[in-house]
Amino acid sequence: MRAADIFSLIEEFAPGDIQESWDNSGLSIGDPDMEVDSVLLALDCTPEVIDEAISTGAGMVITHHPLIFKGIKRISTDTTLERMVTKIIKNDLIVYSAHTNIDKVISGVSGIMARKLHLVNIRILQQDNCGDYGLGVIGNLEAPLGFSQILKIVKESFNLDVVKCSKPLDIPIQRVALCGGSGSSLAEMAKGCGAQLLITADVSYHNFFCENNFMIMDIGHYESEIGVLELIKDILTKKISTFAVRIAKKNINPIHYY
Repeated sequence: MRAADIFSLIEEFAPGDIQESWDNSGLSIGDPDMEVDSVLLALDCTPEVIDEAISTGAGMVITHHPLIFKGIKRISTDTTLERMVTKIIKNDLIVYSAHTNIDKVISGVSGIMARKLHLVNIRILQQDNCGDYGLGVIGNLEAPLGFSQILKIVKESFNLDVVKCSKPLDIPIQRVALCGGSGSSLAEMAKGCGAQLLITADVSYHNFFCENNFMIMDIGHYESEIGVLELIKDILTKKISTFAVRIAKKNINPIHYY
């Protein structure tokens, strides 16, 4: 199957042109007309993922985070990125990413988080001008829960040992906003939409000083987004059932907890 046809299947679900202006989703390296018969999925394109793609014969790597965000002035062997680019080209691999475009679909990254918590009446939190896409989601728990109950559910749903959060609320919580990845900038909008809790990642120190009746919870960037790989796998296998799609065994969370 042509690589470009695989791109199209993903972009039917998450159009490339809705990505954020600073993003670089889409094809990073490779020939879109090249025929590929298997794909490896990963959150990040790392040396370990590239080696796994080569060893398993995958002709294409699809990641959530783009391999290349900014221009590369040279391709040498001085940095990890340069060495990866060199190995990708030498082994004739294709590298493609679906980043903020798949973040901004209601069934995408944040929607996956909402479904893990069984939220109802889910809608996009920060809508684009057209209203069909946007960042984050907001919805309601099926019934109000106390902080300790929500904490238990969040830890179980996202396979967490610890979370970082602001001062716990001492009132029942029902309305919850979520944003996979770095979403603390949506805190004010979440509060304005009635959320009592925002679950996201990469929250800086001062954002933990929350107003009354609102709190924020940081579950980790990797932990909030890793579910997108099952979504991409599902998109591709439903359309091309005979096509080999694997989630990389070498997905690595760069943050370690001790």
